[in-house]
Amino acid sequence: MKIALIAHDKKKDEIIELSKKYKDVLAEHELYATGTTGTLIMGETGLSIHRMKSGPLGGDQQIGAMLADGELDLIIFLRDPLTAQPHEPDVSALLRLGDVQKIPLATNANSATIMLEALKNKVYFA
Repeated sequence: MKIALIAHDKKKDEIIELSKKYKDVLAEHELYATGTTGTLIMGETGLSIHRMKSGPLGGDQQIGAMLADGELDLIIFLRDPLTAQPHEPDVSALLRLGDVQKIPLATNANSATIMLEALKNKVYFA
């Protein structure tokens, strides 16, 4: 599977912890991430990740383009719902594309855990 990993600034620690906990699961898949998130996860886990630009610099749009082209199977996007994001239109477009393409998309650590547990147990979705 091709999995995108994205996290707003205040959620970076959470995505790093998830990535460390599910390192073996994630290592079995092709990973993509926005720039800063990808760099941090790689540094903490050693996972191989295709990095896009930082979210505010177009990384969300790059992931969105992959999504629109049917190139992603799962997105974990840990969003900070309490802080205004300067690139909120890009975030909204990415979430909309996920729904249009019917791609599983976790927006918080608990939903991400459920999806990663499904991958760990080889329970795939169509």
